[in-house]
Amino acid sequence: MNPRQFLRDWSLPIAMVAGVVMYLLYVNIPLFDGTRPFVLGAVAVVQPLLIFAMLFVTFCKIRYNELKPRRWHFILLAFQLGLFAAISLSIAFFRGMPQGVQVLLEAAMLCLLCPTATAAAVITAKLGGSASSLITYTMLINVAVALFAPLLLTLSHPVEGVSFLSSFLLIMGRVFPLLLFPLLCAELLRKYIPSWHSVLVTQGRNVPFYLWLVALSLAIAMTARSIANSNISLLVMAGIALVSLLCCLLQFAVGRRVAARYDERITGGQALGQKNTVFAIWLAYTFLTPVTAIAGGFYSLWHNIVNTRQLYRHNHKR
Repeated sequence: MNPRQFLRDWSLPIAMVAGVVMYLLYVNIPLFDGTRPFVLGAVAVVQPLLIFAMLFVTFCKIRYNELKPRRWHFILLAFQLGLFAAISLSIAFFRGMPQGVQVLLEAAMLCLLCPTATAAAVITAKLGGSASSLITYTMLINVAVALFAPLLLTLSHPVEGVSFLSSFLLIMGRVFPLLLFPLLCAELLRKYIPSWHSVLVTQGRNVPFYLWLVALSLAIAMTARSIANSNISLLVMAGIALVSLLCCLLQFAVGRRVAARYDERITGGQALGQKNTVFAIWLAYTFLTPVTAIAGGFYSLWHNIVNTRQLYRHNHKR
């Protein structure tokens, strides 16, 4: 195997390992001790910028009138929100359950509720799926999460002083600007500077994927930090890891199976299976407990392992 083919097949694991190595080196070199607040702030700025750039280039390749809801979108919405509602109501009605069981249920709820990753369109296009269909589902599920999450989380895990409206605005403000602003900028570039738009479309085919690799390394580094700084027992951590793995496999399988009926198997799997785990971690810290935040970290590992397998199989199709 030549080096170029090796990098194509294993780019995601390499980015993931790089993220873990960066974190381990950073925390174990005393020279960097005083830079941690600055680095955390820089990562908080760089990650959204990378996502914006990925989506901007991706949106340049599609038109807003291609973002049309399909029937399978609503089937997956019903599945995702239905499971979330069932678990959330179970926690609300059975408050006497053991703490460990509740933590695992909240971890599952978080993995099921979490909307599609904004960068999922990049992997979907790389696998031969429909980026426009994926982005449509991403927008739908983000609106649905903003509506349903505050309503049900206040029942299963009420937070003092946090109302439905404030929760709704908090969630919308967290996720929607990163979806709408790149779309608006892409449309403005298409209309007013078509020459630049043409260059991005013709020459920037792989740019979103390379940006995604950088963003993935940062995300995995932050995941390693979250897991390393958690003070939960190994048994609970293993339970959360297993729950997140089962949720990941279930959602990829259901997404592929449902969308396959409409000839969008790849897109459906990515729409339901690839999650915005940074949002999941934020949601856990904001509305649930820090313990459940590591479910988002583990899910990030699992869905990227699934994507690695899919990319390998796609690159070696005959």
